[in-house]
Amino acid sequence: MKFPQPQNKLRRRAFLAGAAAATTFTIVKPSLVRGSAANSAIALGMIGCGGRGNWIAKLFPANANYRWVACADYFQDRVDAFGSKNDIPADRRYTTLSCHKKLLESPLDAVVIESPPYFHPQHAAAAVEAGKHVFIAKPIAIDAPGCLSIAESGKKATAKNLVFLVDFQTRANDLYREAARRVHAGDIGRIVCAESHYPWAGGAGGMDGKTPEERMRYWHTLLEFCGDVIVEQDIHALDVATWFLNADPVRALGTGGRTLRKVGNTWDHFSIIYWFPNNVLLTHSSIKMIPGCKDEIRCRVFGSDGMVGSDYYTEVWIRGKKPYEGGSVGNLYTTGAENNIVEFHRCITKGDYTNPTVAPSVRSNLTAVLGRTAAYSGKMVSWEEMLKAGEKLEPDLKGLKQ
Repeated sequence: MKFPQPQNKLRRRAFLAGAAAATTFTIVKPSLVRGSAANSAIALGMIGCGGRGNWIAKLFPANANYRWVACADYFQDRVDAFGSKNDIPADRRYTTLSCHKKLLESPLDAVVIESPPYFHPQHAAAAVEAGKHVFIAKPIAIDAPGCLSIAESGKKATAKNLVFLVDFQTRANDLYREAARRVHAGDIGRIVCAESHYPWAGGAGGMDGKTPEERMRYWHTLLEFCGDVIVEQDIHALDVATWFLNADPVRALGTGGRTLRKVGNTWDHFSIIYWFPNNVLLTHSSIKMIPGCKDEIRCRVFGSDGMVGSDYYTEVWIRGKKPYEGGSVGNLYTTGAENNIVEFHRCITKGDYTNPTVAPSVRSNLTAVLGRTAAYSGKMVSWEEMLKAGEKLEPDLKGLKQ
């Protein structure tokens, strides 16, 4: 497809992949990880050995319930660095575009998917097909077909007695959960409108990739790998908004542009209006690369009896007729991931295959895609129109090692 240019058109991010662990312990069969087997360390493979993959990798073995046994990434230097850190033998470090296939053919129980978002649907589908439990980063996809593919993989995982968990930190936080429960119970009354925004001082890193491998390394600057910032980053704010509102948007109208960004092809700001059922409006704003800007991932919902407020970096609360003091969320970036890692282990060992994180993640990811679609086109776009169009973003992978 032809990608639009700045004037109300588009841009942003590029690749990873990985998995890891030793082979000197008992591999626990996905269908039998319960009872006495629950005491065995779950054998993990990492797909995506870049920054996020390396960061989260250390959190899994920290609770002694996991061990890395394999890793996969397109780049040899990344799997070697990851493998060395996590004691993974050289023959369990897989590379090239088919690295995930090689990893999934090896003995392991579960995979952690931290590859670039474009690859998430195919990596997840392959993992479920191979009978592996899935722990996957957000966004789950960069376009509507990818989101629907994840939804299907989640259903297949449940049917095959596999765990499929999407790693949203806010949804693993008790303060957010309690606030959402109260909103859904009617504590702020009839919802009138809502707002979400994500200002960020960062986002200037990377470079223009001239070769296929450079584009892969700097995936975060390319639309066709990351889905632009409204999908790759703003998903955090939009997920909370759709969680509180508990509905799919009906349509969206938006704009945005590329004013500050010097590399890649993504935008640096968006402004979107979403219409939800009962004429509830959600206004979303996004701006990156502003020096001195206070980083926020904020959502507020206003009702006839009060309002709920949340920020990923500070606190959650409800004010009005039925107030909720809430409190500080602390270091949610880490604690949320830790909570999800514990939950992943619980679901595997207890045989809980309900996979409740999939459907809401598909909803919020599609909401982000709808906002991008509306902004790029400069026209009102409905939820149904977006799904019917089925627009798929495809990076140019020619020249890469298969």
